Amino acid sequence: MGNVPVGVPSDISDNQPSHLPDVGLIEPDVHHDERGWFSETFNQRSFDSLIGDETRFVQDNQSRSRRGVLRGLHYQVAPMSQGKLIRVLRGAVFDVGVDLRRSSPTFGRWIGVELSADNHKQVWLPPGFAHGFLALSEWADVMYKVTEYYSAAHERALRWDDPDIAIEWPDSGRPSVSDRDAAAPFLRDADVFD
Repeated sequence: MGNVPVGVPSDISDNQPSHLPDVGLIEPDVHHDERGWFSETFNQRSFDSLIGDETRFVQDNQSRSRRGVLRGLHYQVAPMSQGKLIRVLRGAVFDVGVDLRRSSPTFGRWIGVELSADNHKQVWLPPGFAHGFLALSEWADVMYKVTEYYSAAHERALRWDDPDIAIEWPDSGRPSVSDRDAAAPFLRDADVFD
């Protein structure tokens, strides 16, 4: 996949069965020299141009995971649904979004892309998507900006291994998942969006 300038949506075609048009891939310019590198990791005007709307982020979240840890698939239902802009600060993950918007022609389809501290890629998942990732490196630090505050009453999870979704997770043996994620409902029983 070639470089995609900030603000230009991409066909995220690595490791996925189909393209999801509302998902955006951002590959910021990275300026290297003998001292290291510099990158503008977020620009409000460029981001709004990417998604075709003005977006307000209200919270930044960060997690650290060991290799083989799978977090997700998580989302919040309306009126607290969250759009997420995800990037990796350390290590690498296989990042996944699942379209849970029943009215969408891509309902139930997933998208997956490797995000790493080395490739600097970021993924935008709009409200109505479940999100999860598998840590591929010894340690992975993931940061994501969200468009709505956390709300325990609206928090939901979807089974990471639902055969109807059939996410093609990288082969890393049996992933380590939380008890809550292991007990999450399948898509057919999950709360979804209109």
